[in-house]
Amino acid sequence: MTDTLLRRDTSPPGEDSEEKSTLLAFLNYVRDAVTAKARGLDDTKGRTAAVPSGTSVFGLVKHLTAAERYWFVWAFEGSDIPHPDFGMELGPDDDEESLLAAYRDAVARSNEIAARCADLSTPCARAAGKAEATRSMRWVLVHMIEETARHAGHADIIREQLDGSVGR
Repeated sequence: MTDTLLRRDTSPPGEDSEEKSTLLAFLNYVRDAVTAKARGLDDTKGRTAAVPSGTSVFGLVKHLTAAERYWFVWAFEGSDIPHPDFGMELGPDDDEESLLAAYRDAVARSNEIAARCADLSTPCARAAGKAEATRSMRWVLVHMIEETARHAGHADIIREQLDGSVGR
């Protein structure tokens, strides 16, 4: 394996202070893992479904962008935005640059919303999810760590299948 395909994994964040800072540090850590897997893929590889479900690296980025908007903007903040589409289907204009820019923007807005929340027990403005339950900011942060980490693992495996790239 060439050096360009073998990247050193980064360690988890060392943040271990107050709860919100720790949760955001880990969420940003797994978000960075997702973007690292999408970076440098050409359009063909980024769109390639490596599993029968049709999941691609670019599709995962699109899905996670919707999840950020859904949980932080639509559910927690209660903003009047269209209900995000969680699908992974890619349009003709979806490429590495546009997908990662949209993800960065969604993450920045999510982080702003979380930063303004003084109490992690604060409930979402809307009931959300399959359970149609009103969750707290704490729940949203933990859920997004789980959701993003799970899909970062998917992206890791797909990227290795596509070009042998491993690590972050």
